[in-house]
Amino acid sequence: MTISRSICLGFLIVIAVGTLLLMMPFSTSTGAWNDPIVALFTATSAVCVTGLVVVDTGSYFSGLGQFFVLALIQIGGLGYMATTTFLLLLVKRKFNLRHKVAIQQAFDRPGLQDSTSMINSIIATALICEITGIFLLLLVFVPDYGWDRGLWLAIFHSISAWNNAGFSLFANSLMDYQTHLPLNLIITGLVILGGIGQQVIVEMYLWLRDFLGNKREKMVFSLNFKVATSTTIILLILGTIAFVFVEGNNLATLKSLNLSEQLLLAWFQSVTTRTAGFNSIDIGAMTTAGLFLTIALMFIGASPGGTGGGIKTTTARIIASCTKAILQGKEEVNLYQRQVPISLILKAVGVLFGSLTTVIVATTLIAITDPDLDFIQLFFEVVSAFATVGLSTGITATVSQWAQLILIVTMYIGRVGIWLLMASLLGDSRPSQVKYPEEDLLVG
Repeated sequence: MTISRSICLGFLIVIAVGTLLLMMPFSTSTGAWNDPIVALFTATSAVCVTGLVVVDTGSYFSGLGQFFVLALIQIGGLGYMATTTFLLLLVKRKFNLRHKVAIQQAFDRPGLQDSTSMINSIIATALICEITGIFLLLLVFVPDYGWDRGLWLAIFHSISAWNNAGFSLFANSLMDYQTHLPLNLIITGLVILGGIGQQVIVEMYLWLRDFLGNKREKMVFSLNFKVATSTTIILLILGTIAFVFVEGNNLATLKSLNLSEQLLLAWFQSVTTRTAGFNSIDIGAMTTAGLFLTIALMFIGASPGGTGGGIKTTTARIIASCTKAILQGKEEVNLYQRQVPISLILKAVGVLFGSLTTVIVATTLIAITDPDLDFIQLFFEVVSAFATVGLSTGITATVSQWAQLILIVTMYIGRVGIWLLMASLLGDSRPSQVKYPEEDLLVG
């Protein structure tokens, strides 16, 4: 079995185990057996860190069921390979070359880096950020719900935010805290750190260590760091401004608030649309322009190596730079005084084309199974599923079971990645020694 197939199969196994656990009577608040489709949808959404739900997580599932959901979120956020590798480290098992290659491919890392150090770094980063988030959220939830309930709310929402899952124990997500400044800053901070990628966090830590230590030779940021951080900052700022602009006159979302509150809510949505899935406004009440803006941000998603989905910020930046180069008549793509290899350009184009194809096919199929759905709501739901965001206009629980199954497949494709999935289906590519002659054709 190829490495890519092992990774894809690993996610399916985790989803299957999660489905069986969530079907059990002890996982539901009523003590009855769970609907298999509900269990499968919830398990897939949790493992794929999406956040789309067909039932209210806080009231439908028991405490144990909520724990299972949270465990699936953590496994899905870390990734199948990181989780299994960490378990192997606990039993002190040594890795062979194939396992090391699998780890590198799962996290899209070049070269054969020290797998043990990388996994330890990933686990440590996640734990530090999640525990910090828990302590900060205790200050928000304990005064409102007491220690027992407040502690569980803090744990659940911190892990859900770091893993960009978007699951909430509140029926209306975080709308009750829409103008609560500390909660907004804590959740968005966790979402950004979780979605920007572990490699970026490590580079920032190393740079700060060198800077504070007054070292003469400081950390030099990689091209991945520069592209991921700059693109993320640009999207967050533009997203905030755009949300205020398109929703500022919508009485159902932002119009009734003052400017500072509008900026806070717009900032929250600009962050969470990048695959986190929490919402502090009624998504179903947004304008058509607001929904299309959200769809665009969801499709781009987070950064490589993070817990979010989408085509990734680096892919979007490479495609944009390709377009700029063509318009300027250049034959090479440069970013921050570095030339982007043709292999990465081809990969970015392949990811974009495969992602668009997946969204189009899923949208068409659901339009056939549920012809009465409004197109913008249908399109929004599919992109949210593919980009593992979890935002919804409120139709997830009302669509047919066939549509829910299509969304399940879409979430799975979005989580494992279109590139890895195609490699698992077609097999690992082999270099060819055959070189064909070039010939021009008309384009555009």
